[in-house]
This record gives sequence, C-alpha cells and structure tokens, in this order.
Amino acid sequence: MSAEVPAVVLKGVTKRFGSGSATVAALDDLSAEIQAGQITGLVGPDGAGKTTLLRLVAGLLRPDAGSIGVLGHDSVTEVAAFQHDIGYMPQRSGVYEDLTVGENLRLYADLHEFDAAARRERFAALLDFTRLAPFVDRLAGQLSGGMKQKLGRASALLAKPRLLLLDEPSAGVDPASRRELWRMVTAMAGEGVAVVWSTAYLDEAERCDRFLLLQEGRLLASGTPASFTERLRGRTFLLDLPPGSRHRAQRRAARHPAIVDATIQGSSLRLVLRESHPPPDPIALAGEAADSTASPALRAVKPRFEDAFVSLLQSGTPSAPPETGEGTVLEADGAAIEARGLTRDFGSFRAVDDVTFTVAPGEIFGLLGPNGAGKSTTFRMLCGLLEPSAGGARVAGIDLAHARAAARERIGYMSQRFSLYGNLSVNDNLQFFGGVYGLARRQRAERIAWTLKSFELEPVAGAEAGSLPLGFKQRLALACALLHEPRGLFLDEPTSGVDPLMRRAFWQRIGALAERGVTILVTSHFMDEAEYCDRLGIVYAGRMIASGRPDELKRRFVTAELPEPTLEDAFVALIHQHDSERAAQAAA
Repeated sequence: MSAEVPAVVLKGVTKRFGSGSATVAALDDLSAEIQAGQITGLVGPDGAGKTTLLRLVAGLLRPDAGSIGVLGHDSVTEVAAFQHDIGYMPQRSGVYEDLTVGENLRLYADLHEFDAAARRERFAALLDFTRLAPFVDRLAGQLSGGMKQKLGRASALLAKPRLLLLDEPSAGVDPASRRELWRMVTAMAGEGVAVVWSTAYLDEAERCDRFLLLQEGRLLASGTPASFTERLRGRTFLLDLPPGSRHRAQRRAARHPAIVDATIQGSSLRLVLRESHPPPDPIALAGEAADSTASPALRAVKPRFEDAFVSLLQSGTPSAPPETGEGTVLEADGAAIEARGLTRDFGSFRAVDDVTFTVAPGEIFGLLGPNGAGKSTTFRMLCGLLEPSAGGARVAGIDLAHARAAARERIGYMSQRFSLYGNLSVNDNLQFFGGVYGLARRQRAERIAWTLKSFELEPVAGAEAGSLPLGFKQRLALACALLHEPRGLFLDEPTSGVDPLMRRAFWQRIGALAERGVTILVTSHFMDEAEYCDRLGIVYAGRMIASGRPDELKRRFVTAELPEPTLEDAFVALIHQHDSERAAQAAA
C-alpha cells in the first residue's frame, strides 16, 4: 500500500455502551486517518476509548455512528476482506496456557500457513527478542505474568501484517524490553506496515510518527509529537534542590499562579509555566532550601509530550495539592526496612539471590527491574507474603522470621490491581479494613472520618467501590492501606493506567507521608515516576546490581554523545553492563 493512501480512515465514529440514562459514549464523533509505514500512537489514560477504537478497527465491534475504512474496505460490511491482513494484540496476553511456548507459536504459524523456512526465521527472531528461548518447552500457564505478555506479543508479531494493532503492548514491561519491542515495531513500519500503538505512557508518544490523544472518548489533539510540544517552547524549566526539600517545594510551586505543572525529576523540580507568564522567583520556590543552595536558578529545558498534555488538561489555577497526614511525625531509629541476604528458590530455580539493602525511616525507595528479574519476589518477601529460602528481613523493627503477623500490622499494602470489595460501598470497605486492622470502634470512626475528608471521598462514601472511576478507586485503596497509620507503606505498581493528573496527586500524597516519617517501598515501570524516589535499587537476574539516588545513577552514564541521560538510559545501560561483565567472567 502506498504511504499516501491511508490504512485506516475514521469519519465521525461514535460508540456507546449501556442503555437509557446509563448510556456511556466510549467514543464521540472521532475523525482521523492512520497512514501506512508510520507508527501512530493512540494515547490516553484508562477509559479514554483506546481499546474500543482498536476493536472497532479490527472489525470486532460495530460503530453506532460514522464509518471506518480499513485497508480500503468497510469495517462492517467487508470484514473478511481485511482481517487476514491485520495483526491484533489485545491487552491480555491471549496465550493458550495449556500449551508450551513453542506450541503457542506453532499454532499461530499454522493459522498463517507458514512454511518451514519462514517458521525457523520468525521463531528465532521472536524468541531472541522476547528472551523466551530457554522456556520454549515450558507450559505458558507456568510463566510469570510478564513472560506471558511477551509470548502474547510474539504471537501477534509472528506474521508481518499490513496493519498492526497493539493494545498497550508495553504495559507492565521494563524499559529494556520496551526498547526491544520498539526496535522491532519500528523496523516493521519501515517495511510499510501501518502500526497503531495504544499506550498510557506519554513518553512513548514522542517516539511515534504521529499521535491521536484521547480523553473520555473525544479526540483532544493529534499531529506530530514535535508540533504538539513546540507550543511550550520557552515555558519549561528545572530548579535544582538539595535532598529532602523536593516535596515541599513541589507543593509550593503547584500553588503558584504562574505555574501550570510542577513535578519532581530526580533532585530537581520540573516546572511548566502558563502562557505569557514571567518565570517565578526561584529563591521563593526553593523556600527554606534556598539557604543551603548556592543561588538557586531556573534552567530552561526542552518540553516533553507529558508537559504539553498536562498543560492542555489543566485549566485555571490548580487547587492546593492534597495533604496526607495530621501533622504527627513518626519517630524511628535505625533502618525501617532491612533485607539481609534475601534468597528465594522455587524448586531448582533461584529467583532471588542474596539481596541486601536498607531503607531509612521516611525514605521513598524504588525497587526496579526487568520482568522475571526477582523484583516482585523480593517485594513479597519484605511484605511478609512469602517466606525466604535463606537470609532474613526486618520491617518497622520486627524480624519477619519470628513475628510476621506483628510486622504486617505496622505496614500498609497497596497492590497493582484494585483488590478491595467492589460490591461494598466506600464506607463499608473502610469499616471492614478498620476491623481487620483491629481498630477499636471509636478509633475506627475517627480514622474513617479523617480518611473520607483527607482523600476527598465524602461525595462517594455510599457508592459501590467497583463502580468508581479509576482515580477514586486508587484513592480508596491508598486510604485503606493507611487507615491504621502504618510506619511502612508497600506500593506495587500503584499508578498503572492512571492519567498524569491523578498520578501527580497520588505522588503529592506519598511525598507528604514520607515527610511525616512513613517509609515507602514502591515498584514501578514508569521511569519518570521512579524520579520521585529518594533512592533506587535495580534488581536483575535475582541480584541487586545497583543502587543510589536517581541522579547518581544517571550521572554514571554521561558521555559526549549522551550529555543528559534519562533514568531509562541508565536502567538499560546497567542491564547491558551487567550482562557484559557476566559474559567476560564466563569466558575467562
């Protein structure tokens, strides 16, 4: 197909779900074109309409209004004419769990009628890309969640379609794997394939040739990433700050009338100014930190896609960032979290090998690592959810080997997926967890009243938790985890699928908690989110291969070609460095 002829043409597309007063417009009068030989980013948070649009283009749903042309055919009346020419990877892995990795690939190869030579070529490339070659004979049902996702991607990429639809293919995937996926997809686009890449990661939008930005079913913006961010030129700055002052400075900046967005980026504050507003006084923004900083100054930096997106969503003067806490500062001596030679075996497989680190009271510590590296296993052992095979851990002063239940009473836990009771109201969930944590009736009532007010849940106190929008669900989950005033808070991928404004509010709450002395241990695949952490630990191949402040890790990989490496650059470089060192040792 010629690059000048659109692969997909959307005209006034509308799709509704429900009926009567409960009708919801998943897509509302959307018109756009998707070109062959390009990667088009379908960008937006959960609930924006991305999955609905992909299913409509794939011919799995019919629009209620408007029309969709796919590879020159109508998506409703001529589905059979184009379905063999498209590849579609849904959000869920779509693997057959009772088949091995190899059998899953052979099944898809049979469906596409691959000959033996084509199978060898594609299998070798995809197994190398996904790093699944050592597991080719393992049942898919026995793979980790991340490895199942990789197998699903391999199956979707097996054939080389004319149109490739990817529904959040990098969700929950580490930066190294994301880069490998991008290399493969970019190569396919270079061969003329039209690629639609759905994502909630705004940094990924900058890698696309063009983008469609959706919000609540409507097309908010479209075009090239460069044209979208260009309008912010001269309005984005960094303010360097000493350790321990970032969260207070962020709240101060968010209240400033000239600032539309303020986020933490390592030891700096990233600021986006409102149009036609002069830059604020950096000394006033730094506050008390200015006394320990030599002439704080604003440094102009290149705007990012996320800067432009947030400035588009923000209107008027932003409200004061939420405060979490009642002014009480928790006192603690020594390490709040301590891992000593943590090791965990699953049969003959060693998932975690001699991991040692400490986290200070009031510190935000990020645990990062590729899928299958042992990060989640380490996290679960420190939560008291999994017993180590060797080594030990102390949390909030309690040895998990001797008093695991007592330690759990001192920590709060928020899982990646919403794990509260969806058929209970917000208030009933809080009542239930207050009882689980052993709060007396009067104390429970006081804590619930404070929680409803502090987390702005009073308007939905009587609503079923399962019916809440994602942002309210996230607030409720965090509120339940904090109900018993824990000394430590364990967050497992806490902002997956949440839009940037909700993520900012969430991290402002976390920063306020850390200032009160609450210790935070968090796992995340958002590299910009990891910048909020005071320190990071990189887990790979079961071992802790690096730790330090975000800026320290980035400075290790400064070169003439890469004068300002990102945290993702540092993460990928650390993985490659470790692999090179192990290969050299093996060859010696």
